[in-house]
Amino acid sequence: MTTARHVRADDPSRTTLGKAADENFPVAPFFLPRAWRDDLMAVYGYARLVDDIGDGDLAPGGADARLLGLGPEEAADRLALLDALERDLERVFDAGATPHHPLLRALRPTVRRRGLTPEPFLGLLRANRQDQLVRRYETYDDLLAYCELSANPVGRIVLGITGTATPERIRRSDEICTALQIVEHLQDVAEDLGRDRVYLPAEDLKRFGVTEDDLARPTAGAAVRSLIAFQADRARALLHAGTPLVGSVHGRLRLLLAGFTAGGLAALDAIADAGFDVLAGPPKPTKPSLARRAGTVLLRARREGGT
Repeated sequence: MTTARHVRADDPSRTTLGKAADENFPVAPFFLPRAWRDDLMAVYGYARLVDDIGDGDLAPGGADARLLGLGPEEAADRLALLDALERDLERVFDAGATPHHPLLRALRPTVRRRGLTPEPFLGLLRANRQDQLVRRYETYDDLLAYCELSANPVGRIVLGITGTATPERIRRSDEICTALQIVEHLQDVAEDLGRDRVYLPAEDLKRFGVTEDDLARPTAGAAVRSLIAFQADRARALLHAGTPLVGSVHGRLRLLLAGFTAGGLAALDAIADAGFDVLAGPPKPTKPSLARRAGTVLLRARREGGT
């Protein structure tokens, strides 16, 4: 199994898996059973690799491209890399084939052990292909459709790994995952604009009188702050709507899902504490804030779950 502790120093997987520490929420915390931690890190490795390809953030040197069977001339071609990764993903689900990339070889035992299907993994690929072609979203519904591909599959995979998927839990999970994606977009407005991407709906920019030139400034003006506050309220409402998911499960899974939800709430607190100025740098939650939010989510889960 390729985990953060079991990669060679020259393996590009080390760079990819090392990014788990930078997420708003714990990816595979220590209190989970070892098998769950390994499976969650295997899924994280795949999801992070897909995003790194889509964002052009792969480790330098072209090692990932070579592992996926591409030549030097295709190492910077994101669509070619995503196509090659999809071919390697097919090998994960093909009993007669062996994946080429170590992160996909690590994913294969998880897929087999948990009976996971290709659809959510393909959704992440579709989202990153969309990122290469669609750089603006006209409406909030358009953005939600993107989150259906870019974020919601991860929650569905987590429910699959833990054997707890039901239609109601999937619906609540989708709300939380969409909210977490929106929060990340709010933290990364300046970074995304530098990549010629805007994940703030155009209809809302118009509503608040915000232009892309306003988003390119070093600090946010009043109109931008109002826009970010509006989007933050949307994300917070989605997190609260999805929180009953936490109360519907028990034990260490409840702690994990509380951590995911608390990570989003704590990030929103950080955005609010920054006066909704996300242009000066991505507001990040502190550990005390995350702990407080986790406690609040768990108390609510206990009341709603009855245990």
